[in-house]
Amino acid sequence: MKSYLILAMSLLALTAPRPLAAQGGAFSPTGSLTTPRTVHTATRLLNTKVLVVGGWTPGVGTFASAELYDPATGLFSATGSLSTARRAHTATLLTNGKVLVTGGRLPPAYFTASELYDPATGDFSATGSLSAARAFFTATLLGNGKVLVAGGFDGATVLPSAELYDPATGLFSSTGSLITARQDHTATLLPNGKVLVSGGASGSTTFASAELYDPGTGLFTPAGNMGNARQIHTATLLANGKVLVAGGSSGSAAIASAELFDPNTGVFSPGGSMTDARQLHTATLLPRGQVLVAGGQAGTIVASAELYDPNTGLFSATGSLSPPAGNKLQHCWRTARCWPSRVTMSLPPPVPLSYTHRKRL
Repeated sequence: MKSYLILAMSLLALTAPRPLAAQGGAFSPTGSLTTPRTVHTATRLLNTKVLVVGGWTPGVGTFASAELYDPATGLFSATGSLSTARRAHTATLLTNGKVLVTGGRLPPAYFTASELYDPATGDFSATGSLSAARAFFTATLLGNGKVLVAGGFDGATVLPSAELYDPATGLFSSTGSLITARQDHTATLLPNGKVLVSGGASGSTTFASAELYDPGTGLFTPAGNMGNARQIHTATLLANGKVLVAGGSSGSAAIASAELFDPNTGVFSPGGSMTDARQLHTATLLPRGQVLVAGGQAGTIVASAELYDPNTGLFSATGSLSPPAGNKLQHCWRTARCWPSRVTMSLPPPVPLSYTHRKRL
């Protein structure tokens, strides 16, 4: 089965921008993963290849294996394996080119263990451990090169705690805690170096609240409320410095609304609505400043895609994903069956795009 080209659309930054008409607004197939998987991570390396790590296949199990996607050939190939099979983890590209893989779970266990992938050798090696086991959390590369790990779930409790990973020492250390314990939230690095944490959930409660983390003080402070409570949404940093928060779940249904966070005012404002309500979707910043929103779920699988234009503040339809037989496509990393997963992504210049695929399993 072929993997469909949200990946290639995400990697458009590798090519010179072309007019949208020339791009055709269409998706096309690319090479297939060597192992069908979901709840994995996919991280673009400095050499432009994409590292896919871990994940799970129903009826097969959770994987320690990893593979590399080469955009030059459109093919996946095997690389070194994790020491610990895991899913619902994070994988963060560091400024030294290595990838920090941390947390996650192998039911019933939740992990503190972390590993580093070195593209030069193709191997994983052990590094410092989290102080708290967690999955369904966020991991954000800061401007100082450290990684902020925040929130998540440890198998029993939704966590407010946060930690910092220092690549220079290979150790995690505690930092200020979230004001509100949350999982399935987003964390977006802003141009001013702070991190916007928005939405998420704890138990049956979905949050509209947001917080800002300041690396200078190590503290979280309130950042106002969104117009709609949402979880498993996307939050994309735009070229103008604002953050587009789109879709997600209210806790009972997928939503179509979008909002804009302005770091200069600290206020959320309406950002129009998508043509289709969706959760567990992707939102990719394109070279011309538009945002490609694709796939997801809204009771049934959503194959449609749309473009957000910051100049007009409007969403418009574009080419749809091409589902494999049985219409089981949710988004780019599909396997023989559709299983809810998500992608969160950040673009902290000059670090290349990274993706985190997660789901509540």
